[in-house]
Amino acid sequence: MSNIYSIGFGIGTCNSKGDWLEVYYPKPLFQPSTEVANAVTETLGVTEGNHSLPLDSTQLHKLADALHGAGAADQAEILQQLSNTQRPLAVVILGTDDAPQTVPEAYLKLHLLSHRLVKPHETKLDGIFGKLVNVAWTNQGAIDLEELPQRQLEARLKGEHLDVSCVDKFPKMTNYVVPTGVRIAHTARVRLGAYLGEGTTIMHEGFVNFNAGAQGPGMIEGRISAGVFVGAGSDLGGSSSTMGTLSGGGNIVISVGDNCLLGANAGVGIPLGDRCTVEAGLYITAGTKVALLDDSGKLVEHIKARELAGKSDLLFRRNSTNGAVECLTNKSAIELNEALHSN
Repeated sequence: MSNIYSIGFGIGTCNSKGDWLEVYYPKPLFQPSTEVANAVTETLGVTEGNHSLPLDSTQLHKLADALHGAGAADQAEILQQLSNTQRPLAVVILGTDDAPQTVPEAYLKLHLLSHRLVKPHETKLDGIFGKLVNVAWTNQGAIDLEELPQRQLEARLKGEHLDVSCVDKFPKMTNYVVPTGVRIAHTARVRLGAYLGEGTTIMHEGFVNFNAGAQGPGMIEGRISAGVFVGAGSDLGGSSSTMGTLSGGGNIVISVGDNCLLGANAGVGIPLGDRCTVEAGLYITAGTKVALLDDSGKLVEHIKARELAGKSDLLFRRNSTNGAVECLTNKSAIELNEALHSN
């Protein structure tokens, strides 16, 4: 098989029934070379399509040899390391970019995002919620919710404490991937499947969902909802918010352009172009009635904010006298503090 979309060799966790709960891929492959793709598919005897397969020791060693021969020594080394565990192992081969059908496939696609191999909306994640299961994420790893009470009892009988940090379908990103050149003040607030570009800072109250993120550099003190991508040099102020498709935004893809500023407690439900500013405390939705002003500050017309979607160099503010939402040309683009954002 040539033109493979992605391949991942992973180690994960299954419940007592053998169902996958999660998978960790040390170094996923994106659009591997024909030589590597053929080495994997021919060794495993698979043809066209997407495959999630368990790995046994015999297959693992054969794959390692084949990958060495294909010039992928780093992947062969990963397989050699995986051969030293009794944990469940899997290989996922995505021949095409289709929606994930299994937990291992879903985790591979989330890894691709957090490894910066694809950006939000560049890989199909349709139906991923239905493929993943709620898991208890603990200091002893992922635990099936039905098996959690017994595990808690067993821990107590040993004089141990089983700490459940959260119950969710998505784990925190940093337990799987820590991208280079980023700062994350509160790691639990960044989900696996987030894309954080070089120079991105996520402050304590910042949040980044899966299939969302920031190009970097940038300062994120607000919320980047699922599906939202923030451009380079932009600043999301404290408690600011972006409306994702999971939060009632419909099919509109919300994004924030380069060198934008969302003030504290501000929010957007429309895509912003470059060099836009939204005043602190002001939430702009598609239906917000906006007084459009010319460069001299005179009223041109009243429009709905959706008509300004994606346009650059705009300043949104609320008139302190009459409360009207106004929009005028933004003459001063936000410039991030270089020292503060240095990673």
